[in-house]
Amino acid sequence: MTGRSSMSRSAGGAVRWLVGAMIVAVIVWRLGTGPFLHGLHAVDGRSLALAAGIGFVTTVCAAWRWHLVARGLGVAVPLRAATAAYYRSQLLNTVLPGGVLGDVDRAVRHGSEVGDVGRGLRAVAWERSAGQFVQLVLGLLVLLLLPSWLPTWLPLVVAAAVVGALGCGLVLRGRPPRGASRGARAFRAAASDIHDGLLARQMGPGIALASVVVVTGHVATLLLAARTAGATTPTVELLPLSMLVLLATAVPTNVGGWGPREGVAAWAFGAAGLGAAQGVATATVYGLLSLAAISPGVPLIVAAWLWRRRSPADVPPQEFPGSGPDVVRAAARSEGRLYG
Repeated sequence: MTGRSSMSRSAGGAVRWLVGAMIVAVIVWRLGTGPFLHGLHAVDGRSLALAAGIGFVTTVCAAWRWHLVARGLGVAVPLRAATAAYYRSQLLNTVLPGGVLGDVDRAVRHGSEVGDVGRGLRAVAWERSAGQFVQLVLGLLVLLLLPSWLPTWLPLVVAAAVVGALGCGLVLRGRPPRGASRGARAFRAAASDIHDGLLARQMGPGIALASVVVVTGHVATLLLAARTAGATTPTVELLPLSMLVLLATAVPTNVGGWGPREGVAAWAFGAAGLGAAQGVATATVYGLLSLAAISPGVPLIVAAWLWRRRSPADVPPQEFPGSGPDVVRAAARSEGRLYG
């Protein structure tokens, strides 16, 4: 059963990677490599420095959000450690296929350190879900309040997603089912997580504020990318396009971050009359600026690798929390009791 589940996850990862690669291939087939090269050549030191500064603010706020959620779930992580782990996870999310492996690594490492991998996984899942929900709400407001040439059905789609998320939250806040079945346990755990980790009076406002700052930082980076790529359209018209591109970055079907982001950018900029090539160039610059923003994750990964390379005689086993085969085994054990 475990082998079949592992094969299924591997197949799913391959499919997600293939979808991202196909999107990039279609863009190259239709537009050529010109927009990608234009975006690559447009990046300069000033834009990279600005992106790194914005990335520091957004990373600290995202780490603070994780810190609050984890504390509410009883698996607290210090803000300093959370910031370092978040830099690392963002880098892994960007350079590895699928766009979520860094979050899985962050969750399993932290769960191993606190002795509860399942709760660590749930803390990261709820933290990311809270951020995506706030991004959906802000995206809906932007699409409704600001003028754009995008199809009128787009706000309806985003609104449906927001309403669906709210509905799920209301259901989970209702009377939890009794019983010992896996579904009943999952329902009760999710309801408890929302109540204690997301909506608690001490956590909820901070989580919402951190999420707003994170989304604002990502939008600012995308606007910077558009200007760097040569877009002269007024900012008020670029904002709806930026929100759509950001929503696309959350789709876990990419190759090192590339795929849906460029596809949606090409479509959205083309629909707005700015040209699909301009959209692809903007997305390309955004991808490079995003790498600059999370570049502090590189020395963190190198340091962790060097730490693991030290001999056991120099470093006691307890100084290796959340690394190596133990993490993989812990994640496998926790898979069946994620909401146990």
